[in-house]
Amino acid sequence: MSVYTVGYLASLVGGEVVGNPEIAISGVADLASAQVGDISFLGNPRYTSLAFQTKASALVVDRHGPSCFPCTQIRVDSPSLAFSQIAALFLPAPARPEAGVHPLAFVAQDVELGQDVSVGPYAIVEKGVRIGPRTIVGAGSYIGPECQIGADCFLYPHVVIRERCVLGNRVTLHPGVVIGSDGFGYELIEGKHRKIPQLGSVQIDDDVEIGANTTVDRGRFGKTWIQEGCKIDNLVQIGHNVVIGKHCVIVAQTGISGSTTLGSYVTLAGQVGLAGHLHIGERAIITAQSGVAKDVPPGAIYSGSHARPAAETLRLEALYRKLPQLWKRVQQLEQRLEELESGCSPTGMPHPERSS
Repeated sequence: MSVYTVGYLASLVGGEVVGNPEIAISGVADLASAQVGDISFLGNPRYTSLAFQTKASALVVDRHGPSCFPCTQIRVDSPSLAFSQIAALFLPAPARPEAGVHPLAFVAQDVELGQDVSVGPYAIVEKGVRIGPRTIVGAGSYIGPECQIGADCFLYPHVVIRERCVLGNRVTLHPGVVIGSDGFGYELIEGKHRKIPQLGSVQIDDDVEIGANTTVDRGRFGKTWIQEGCKIDNLVQIGHNVVIGKHCVIVAQTGISGSTTLGSYVTLAGQVGLAGHLHIGERAIITAQSGVAKDVPPGAIYSGSHARPAAETLRLEALYRKLPQLWKRVQQLEQRLEELESGCSPTGMPHPERSS
């Protein structure tokens, strides 16, 4: 069992100790379940009351937050990040499969595998694929023809990457991710929906992580493109020819329709829906369950969605735009009514209409 002093942990994360730096820490836990010998953290002010009641021997807290907690503290700029670094000391490293191709895997003859690549049982790697050093292809995964995958990627079991898709370095795909499925494109011809061929591909740049059962459709002609550092949650749908800028965060059950583009550092909260052919500006934030049908400027925060009959929605939107003018008229009418009831004009003289 690993044991570290609070002082050592503080030096690891660049924190300041308030209390006894010699306290021994042998584990990590959340605020509610922590016991003596554990360290926990307060990353959200809504849990402050729990922090005052915790049995933890030490807390990682915000450098600029409250300081009167009943235990030793490590004060840092980002408690969540610092606690993650500390927790890594106590948790075992993730199990890494042995390098090599499992006997139950199928790898086409012309596939290029980098040094220390691991291909798990029942995985299929088709012709023309190139895989960089130390990448892991999990059990039951499928890599389609002519795909290119960079170094140090981790494809968990049952990932599907269809033909001609490109992954950069250090890309993580969790179980059930599908990259390069057909975009949703049909034309109504003679009363029937006829499929439009989806001939493009998907490009995923370095350091992208995509959560379980998320799907990324291939472009109709060009590519669907997820740029460097994006973090995408479970159960997200990304349509064909979507472009997602660098370091975006996209939370569970979000849907992005085809040909929409996101600038860098955009945040889409849970269950956001974006219509097609939009542009979401850099560092914009769309709050949970919002439906967006128009472009969003950089840095804006948008929220809200109300499903109604379309004609009613259009009438309401027209009224919403007139609300400032209507409110001003109401204020003027109220003032006029007050004057009439008091019998005085705005100058304080008797109102002509009342005096007559």
